[in-house]
Amino acid sequence: MSALAADIARFLDYLRVEKRYVAGTIVNYARELASLEAHAQSLGLTHWRELRAEPLRSLVAREHRRGREPGSLHHLLSACRSFFRWLLREGVIAQDPALDVRAPKLRRKLPQVLDVDEAAALVEIPVDTPDAVQDRAMLELFYSSGLRLAELTGLVWNDIDLAEGLVRVLGKGSKTRVVPVGSKALQALHALLVQAQPPGNAPVFPGRGGKPISPASVRRRLKGWAQSQGVWKRVYPHLLRHSFASHLLESSGDLRAVQELLGHADISTTQIYTHLDFQHLARVYDAAHPRAKRRKEPE
Repeated sequence: MSALAADIARFLDYLRVEKRYVAGTIVNYARELASLEAHAQSLGLTHWRELRAEPLRSLVAREHRRGREPGSLHHLLSACRSFFRWLLREGVIAQDPALDVRAPKLRRKLPQVLDVDEAAALVEIPVDTPDAVQDRAMLELFYSSGLRLAELTGLVWNDIDLAEGLVRVLGKGSKTRVVPVGSKALQALHALLVQAQPPGNAPVFPGRGGKPISPASVRRRLKGWAQSQGVWKRVYPHLLRHSFASHLLESSGDLRAVQELLGHADISTTQIYTHLDFQHLARVYDAAHPRAKRRKEPE
């Protein structure tokens, strides 16, 4: 085994043993670093301290020419940077060759959202069975409070204050936030509480054996209800969070408030919804402004 490969093997062991990364993540790191190693060997390098920024740029450029998308190239560079930080810490290299290397700029995709009528059609399911009562509460809470899937499945009844209309959720980075719950969601949760009569530490949305409902079950139920309610977009849990944020921003224009409600650490993450709001305004303009209409008339 070459010195280059030996260092990569030690780094992967570090990720596996000390960082406790899952097997799939280790495989991804191994794949990206294999590309880096092959490129270094093609340049005749025998030690990582010989690697400079320019050969790393040439690796990114070569992979780009081969058809790798910008997002994939960002993953490649991210793996390289993690590896180089570890090499620095281990004293294998004296400087990070990736410091000034950039991947092609990402084109940020705008999330799909439901319009207000589609959202209403999705959540207003008939509550004619016990499962439907639970699903109605789940759908209403998703859309009412913009919860992430993991936040919703992790809820217990003690997290919900029906009298004050608030829910306490544990978000990313183990950060807790308190989010308002709308009146329709409160009604649906009250109906579920009356039906289930659970203790305070019970999951709000139980699955098999009384354990919290699994993410896969939530996705499956959402898909089924979307079809039965005539919503033909691809419906998934985060779509309701996107719709919550877009509709709230469209009505209020308060980006900071939306950031707080979503639990975003950085407002730049929330700013994507301003683009969605602009698209809505542009559609209104195109449909209503007399000069805009002229552009759509055939010559």
